[in-house]
Amino acid sequence: MPPKSSAVSTLPSVVVSKRGALRLKEGHVWVYRSDVVSATPGAGGQAVQVQDERGKQLGSALYSSTSQIAVRMLSDRPVGDLEQLIRKRVRDAIAYRETVVKDTNAYRAIFSEADFLPGLIVDRYNDILSFQVLTQAMDAEPVRNAFLSELNEASHPAAITERVDAKIREIEELPARSSGLVQGEKSKTIFSMNDVKFHYNAVEGQKTGAFLDQRENYAAAARYAHGEALDVFCYHGGFGLHLAASCSKVTGVDSSRPALEMADQNAALNGREIEWLEGNAFDVLRDYAKSGTQYDTIVLDPPAFAKSKRDLATALRGYKELNLRALKMLKPGGILVTCSCSYHVSPQAFLEVVSAAALDVHRNLRILENRTQAKDHPILLGVPETGYLKCLITNVS
Repeated sequence: MPPKSSAVSTLPSVVVSKRGALRLKEGHVWVYRSDVVSATPGAGGQAVQVQDERGKQLGSALYSSTSQIAVRMLSDRPVGDLEQLIRKRVRDAIAYRETVVKDTNAYRAIFSEADFLPGLIVDRYNDILSFQVLTQAMDAEPVRNAFLSELNEASHPAAITERVDAKIREIEELPARSSGLVQGEKSKTIFSMNDVKFHYNAVEGQKTGAFLDQRENYAAAARYAHGEALDVFCYHGGFGLHLAASCSKVTGVDSSRPALEMADQNAALNGREIEWLEGNAFDVLRDYAKSGTQYDTIVLDPPAFAKSKRDLATALRGYKELNLRALKMLKPGGILVTCSCSYHVSPQAFLEVVSAAALDVHRNLRILENRTQAKDHPILLGVPETGYLKCLITNVS
């Protein structure tokens, strides 16, 4: 449960069912719409007080009148001044990064529920901040002004840009808005992770610009990588550029030409020679496996295959196929780095699918490291949705 905040509440009320109340008591911070018994009219996007059907107060939350996640808890106590609470949570999130972030000037500064700021994502890329709002409440002007003001005071960025997910804004019934600069004029910069440099364009690319959650895994993979390496789903070259320091040759594969063009610019920025190949990863791995192409190191870092529980069976088949083909191509003593960012694929399910692929091709795998997301993407106990990334580093024989 988020940190406590004491005050006398004058907030509108939301009553949740027994099941919803039990979920909160067990440590989660969400209540789904199906467990909302009643809500004060006009409460959408506001802070609310939450109570069970017997009238017992359960705390304060942010309420969405449209999302299936109707209630996102802020505190198990009443909240008096929401804007001041938001400011304090921003300061606390930044202070936490000062204790866990190293070897980079790019990291996730605020991670929604995991930083007790539900519906707000903020990433830092050197001197540019990029944020995304996911809820009605975080888009409301007083709250929006509060977190932007505090980010300015705490971080002194050259610019702040907003990344907009049109689908989320539609779900939350928020007015349409375009991604772009909110403050300042600078939209491009260069940031570094583990002494590797990357170009950043604040108004292009996926997510808020790069895959910062893999930062610590990039460095870990580089410690074991050797020989000829293949980086599959390479995007802007995060793994490939790190592997290049210890590998004799690196090839990066991605289906996006713009991504590969940026990867090539990043390679030039670091003085690295990497071969970039545009193509469908499944097709490339199938053709390479059939031709007998062999590698010493292979990285698989696909996008999320399971966007929902309905996609789980298909996702597991996809992960198995990718890993099976990669294992066919690895030399004895080779390194397989295989990842999944699908929350709906549990760590155990991912281990099982990689194990099944290894059995099918008669390969033995030793787990060198079983990793998750970087520490600036904290995993909050009680909220399993904050933990999503799996990264296995294995030795193959």
